[in-house]
Amino acid sequence: MLEQCVICPHNCKVNRQNGEIGRCKCSDKIKIALVSLHKFEEPCISGKNGSGTIFFSNCNLNCIFCQNYEISHLGKGYEITISELAQIFLKQQNNGAHNINLVTPTMYVVQIIEAIKIAKKNGLKIPIIYNTNSYENIETIQMLDGYIDVYLPDLKYYSNDLCNKYSKVNNYFEHASKSIMEMYKQVGPPVFDENGLITKGVIIRHLILPNYMQNTKNIIKWIKEHLPNDVYVSIMTQYFPSYKAVNDDKINRKLNKREYDIIENYIFMLGLENGYLQDFVKDEKEEKYVPNF
Repeated sequence: MLEQCVICPHNCKVNRQNGEIGRCKCSDKIKIALVSLHKFEEPCISGKNGSGTIFFSNCNLNCIFCQNYEISHLGKGYEITISELAQIFLKQQNNGAHNINLVTPTMYVVQIIEAIKIAKKNGLKIPIIYNTNSYENIETIQMLDGYIDVYLPDLKYYSNDLCNKYSKVNNYFEHASKSIMEMYKQVGPPVFDENGLITKGVIIRHLILPNYMQNTKNIIKWIKEHLPNDVYVSIMTQYFPSYKAVNDDKINRKLNKREYDIIENYIFMLGLENGYLQDFVKDEKEEKYVPNF
């Protein structure tokens, strides 16, 4: 697959084995930026000990508001082998991680599958989470069937104009929605252990952008109409203007309380049954609302 890469919807068809670089800037080597026990995911993911995150370098989107732009845009990180990635999985498990959390993994799916095989042969037992921006080819998600326990997909944009403006891609929603449907088909309704940690299922994440309430409403409405009520949704209010977003007059600020209330009321009006909504906590120093779980 790496000899004519069609792993994501860009379908660059470059030969990554020969060092050719496509839209995502990835070669055939795995590149990671950070390995950590992350305690700030959704409660059912982080639990008490933290989620065993592996942040992969580069990205197949070009979001102008990316909070991790040094990793996703600038390619910060270091190269490792498939065997070394398998060892990282096992080390995270030994360190008490509740799960393996693959962050922005799309470009490395072929190598990740091989690493999972090696790690499972050597005792990997904790759930594996696929934490993606959802700009995926459905065929790539189908390759992951049987290897991924929990899918954690973003659903960023409903409007093609927005995805083109802010992430420099076309047809984001078309690809993301089909991929999410396939994810649910694979893993089904959420399953939790005795400690409330998710072991199987889908949690759809959506980050609310300031000034674009209709985009968020359309996303939530689509979830309600096209997926079973047992799917989990995580509505995030943590947006702040990072990277190039400071130069855009629509998204160069945080959410305000009025926008938050609009989306909160819409969620309850639609009757979404499961998931998370980040609260606003008033920052007395700044005299404005800042998001927190």
